[in-house]
Amino acid sequence: MITDNQAAAIALLSNPAFHGVRGSVDIIETHISRIFLAGERAWKMKRAVKLPYVDFSTPELRLAACAKEVELNSKTAPGLYIRSHQITEEADGRLALDGTGRLVDAVVEMKRFEQSSLLDRLALARKLSPALMSETAQMIARFHRDAPIAHERSGAEIMAGVLDINEAGLAGSHVFREAETATFNKAFRSALARHATLLDRRAMEGKVRRCHGDLHLRNICLFNGAPRLFDCIEFSKEIATVDVLYDLAFLLMDLWHHGFAALANLVMNRYLDETDEDDGFSLLPFFMAIRAAVRAHVTATLVEEGGTAAGLIDEPRSYFDLALALLRETPPRLVAIAGLSGSGKTSVAEMLAANLGVPPGARIVESDRIRKTLYGVPAETHLPSDAYRPEVSQKVYQEMVRRAGLILRQGGSVIADAVFERATDRIKIEAEARKIGLPFLGFWLDADPASLRQRVETRRGGPSDATADVLARQLQRHIDYSYWTKIDAGRDLETIVADILAHLEEAHTPSERTEARVRSRAGSSGHRRPR
Repeated sequence: MITDNQAAAIALLSNPAFHGVRGSVDIIETHISRIFLAGERAWKMKRAVKLPYVDFSTPELRLAACAKEVELNSKTAPGLYIRSHQITEEADGRLALDGTGRLVDAVVEMKRFEQSSLLDRLALARKLSPALMSETAQMIARFHRDAPIAHERSGAEIMAGVLDINEAGLAGSHVFREAETATFNKAFRSALARHATLLDRRAMEGKVRRCHGDLHLRNICLFNGAPRLFDCIEFSKEIATVDVLYDLAFLLMDLWHHGFAALANLVMNRYLDETDEDDGFSLLPFFMAIRAAVRAHVTATLVEEGGTAAGLIDEPRSYFDLALALLRETPPRLVAIAGLSGSGKTSVAEMLAANLGVPPGARIVESDRIRKTLYGVPAETHLPSDAYRPEVSQKVYQEMVRRAGLILRQGGSVIADAVFERATDRIKIEAEARKIGLPFLGFWLDADPASLRQRVETRRGGPSDATADVLARQLQRHIDYSYWTKIDAGRDLETIVADILAHLEEAHTPSERTEARVRSRAGSSGHRRPR
């Protein structure tokens, strides 16, 4: 319901003369806002609504929310948010911007950007790139690192509150049958009980922070050539104060649901490369499942309001099915990808990773990135030859084993990506899996020396510092990978990964093969796994 004052404010912001532009003003409506697009500006007004999770019922509350929106979003989208304004009624009855009269409403002034710059639009256009998503992951990591820590509630208490909201939302929907909703809710409560201790420990360690709160593709845009987070949840500190990995999980789930499993896995790995969050790896499928459940009940509510056409029902159903698939446990495994410089280890690992374990897939433990971390430099920074002394390399491989063990003991799958030149390093990584009682498969990528040399000499970017001279020395040493599975690396990437997946499938236990078929069937609901 629009109040008389809001109707007048809407008329003001809809008037091209107010903006000094010709033609009409474009208006975008959401359930709690209206955005007016005119010239080089976007003006965002809060709806006069009072809902269980937000209260914009008075001009004063809307003004406070506008000010908070500018304050919070300016940190993650510098230059995009300009300022908040009062809309006042002057003595002659006219409305004015920041006048001296009675406050009737408020609005946020922003710089306008093309809707095609939104990451959800880029996703639909198949224009999301690994480089863009890597930059996005690193930006989110920096944002979370500086976000205010909160200790008001325990980690399990926060997630229990989200489950309460989900259950209430699903209870009012006719999209899902009562029996399947009950099973759905029970599965989430069981998962929460399994993860409660870890959730609480992470909260005590400062991993619960004032985050974005609504971090999906549509709330990330390209602005001034860089990805920027915007439109965070400004109206509820409680909703936005969550585990940093739960904040990230919305983006991971959104990518997976859009069919970008490999990019979801890439974002996860790049984020964890930048942060000290590997201890929470096992929570990611659970967090993604909750995000999918939220979308299931929200989109189901929209169906209730707009009808039950098959096309409308498909969306909440796809989120519902994805949420259940994310809760299924899959036996973890450790896979090693070895080979000389230029054999394509990293490309193979990155394409393979989304196919191992539950979404978002396997954690890649990469020697080149670990070495750069030990030296405290970005992955693309070239290190001097001293950084490759035997004692340094020993530390790198020890750290690989440590990180792999940490993830495996949580029930996550790992891909170890390194040259693995020394037999002792190959033995140690394999022993880590055996020690935990988990399966291990080691693969080495074999290519002719001319191809390896050509790849090394033409490679641009990335964390590897290997040169043609480094490769020449590796070739002289005749590394013996014979007891790992040989893979012909002279083929195209898709064929190489398909070959490795076939070997992994043969190594599955019967229960793992059954689980793989379940995941394959679940993929038909929109959350496709790459093949």
